Amino acid sequence: MQNIRPAAVAGTFYPAEPGQLAHDVQQLLVRAHAGTPRLLDLVPKALIVPHAGYIYSGAVAATAYASVLPIAGRIRRVVLLGPAHRIAVRGLALPGADAFGTPLGCVTLDAAGARAIAHLPQVGISAQAHALEHSLEVQLPFLQSILTDFTLLPLAVGMATAQEVAEVLDAVWGGDETLIVISSDLSHYLPYATAQRVDQATAQSILKLQQPIPHDQACGGTPISGLIIAAQKHHLAPHLLDLRNSGDTAGSDDRVVGYASFAFTMEESNVH
Repeated sequence: MQNIRPAAVAGTFYPAEPGQLAHDVQQLLVRAHAGTPRLLDLVPKALIVPHAGYIYSGAVAATAYASVLPIAGRIRRVVLLGPAHRIAVRGLALPGADAFGTPLGCVTLDAAGARAIAHLPQVGISAQAHALEHSLEVQLPFLQSILTDFTLLPLAVGMATAQEVAEVLDAVWGGDETLIVISSDLSHYLPYATAQRVDQATAQSILKLQQPIPHDQACGGTPISGLIIAAQKHHLAPHLLDLRNSGDTAGSDDRVVGYASFAFTMEESNVH
């Protein structure tokens, strides 16, 4: 019998009703596509996307996922990393499950990918770390909406170094069939103008492939820093697709959370 990690934040971070969820994600993707024509010119190998409730960060995440649409047919595996918010984790934790469930159905986990990194000392298994973790789950309806047949390698990142993350990414880098997704919000609960300054500086660091990205600037700072190391090694170039905060989308201006989406492409496919 399959061991399925059920949806934990359906009905809070995103709609629990399948029809409503599919419709909302589709609308976000259509708007992102219409608003950013250059997305069609990118060939992403990796994405950085936010992970708040869809009313707050869904539009920002959608710009990254819309950039994948032209190559969606060839993606067969998604490597998904996000910060562990609720449980203290040493290193990177696999869920020990066979599939992740959402209102849109089940996503089969990548057993071969899990085996390929199981020997690394920084990789462990923690069903507990994944049980209530939203940073990974909120990405799944987007992935289910743009991809047809794919497996998922989900990793909750806790107390790890950027180098340890980069080593894991290297082991599962794959080819054109593999998409890497890093889930991270930016600054948390700063006044609007302050958040804009801080988030702009963080975005510039990412665009210049400068790490470490501190955790007070991005909750997924360690996975982002690991991706930056891997991007330098594999000659990827980052592109900023969207940068906003909750004051721009659905919240007040006094305490905001920052959101950005990036696509990383092979250097020869740079768009100037």
